[in-house]
Amino acid sequence: MRSRKDPASRQQDLAEHILRVGTATAQELAERFGVSLVTAHRDLDELAKRGLVRKFHGGVTAQPSSVFESNVTYRRQLAVAEKRAIARAAVELIEPGMSVLFDDSTTTLVLAEMAVDIDPLTVITNFAPIIQLMMGRKNIRLIALGGEYNEAHDAFIGSPCTASARALHSDLGFYSFAGVSDGGVYHQEQEIVVTKRALLSVATHRVLLVDHAKLGRTALHRVADLADFARAVTDPGAPPDAMAALTDHDVPTTVAGAG
Repeated sequence: MRSRKDPASRQQDLAEHILRVGTATAQELAERFGVSLVTAHRDLDELAKRGLVRKFHGGVTAQPSSVFESNVTYRRQLAVAEKRAIARAAVELIEPGMSVLFDDSTTTLVLAEMAVDIDPLTVITNFAPIIQLMMGRKNIRLIALGGEYNEAHDAFIGSPCTASARALHSDLGFYSFAGVSDGGVYHQEQEIVVTKRALLSVATHRVLLVDHAKLGRTALHRVADLADFARAVTDPGAPPDAMAALTDHDVPTTVAGAG
């Protein structure tokens, strides 16, 4: 039975399914959604063009590679327990009256959710979910960094965002990246790299939030050196060699839940 949905609705259903399962073949998707293989490929081409998924020969994936960062919806499903542990440790660094920057990452979103009741607090961010979280709260002074909206990251990026960031200063900044290795932090996409470098310039004290799966991983672009961070916070799943990579570069590291 062929799908009678309009292309936009069908593509939305396709995207939600792929973001849930991670990887699928075009043939599987054609059968599941009742469309021809040609139509399935056409829909997947559109999703790939929007940066929601990455096509490979015979199929499609939401999983990251060295040159492709996963859609934010997919990333929000990953390492949930680890992100919560990291956030519980990191929120202890935030004191009432501080100005704090949260970058556009799913780990900082979990941290922001734990920080909403700190009173008072000035929040700077380019991440739409954190902007929505903080809007209207009496104890929060919110500074939203505008720019070009990026659907795949649900964030504002580009020249207007970087210019706004460089005009600001915060006490603390919390950041997360696609990979941490070889004394540096990495990301796949040049536009995001430019924005993250501008965000790094905002904070006096920069805190790196990294779940253990990202330790030892690289990507196309080296964004900054580990030496640029005052502290790193990771989860208890970090293996000894990965932890050594942090401590060998003199980055004070908090292991969430330790002690």
